[in-house]
Amino acid sequence: MNIQRLKEIREDKDLLQKDVAEFLKIKQQQYSEYEIGKRLIPINYLSILADFYNTSVDYLIGKTNERKPYPKK
Repeated sequence: MNIQRLKEIREDKDLLQKDVAEFLKIKQQQYSEYEIGKRLIPINYLSILADFYNTSVDYLIGKTNERKPYPKK
């Protein structure tokens, strides 16, 4: 699965792959493989990134075009 939005949202924030990889405490190559779909990104990383980017996991994986995170109950 190619999660194009990972790259788009990262670039919108003027971040490099190495910046996000350091945040996740993984290697840049591993993060690159998530962006291009060579490796599946674990759900816990998606959740961390959704919080980091202030969006939802559904937005990151393309299930919605609504960039705002869901309201917390």
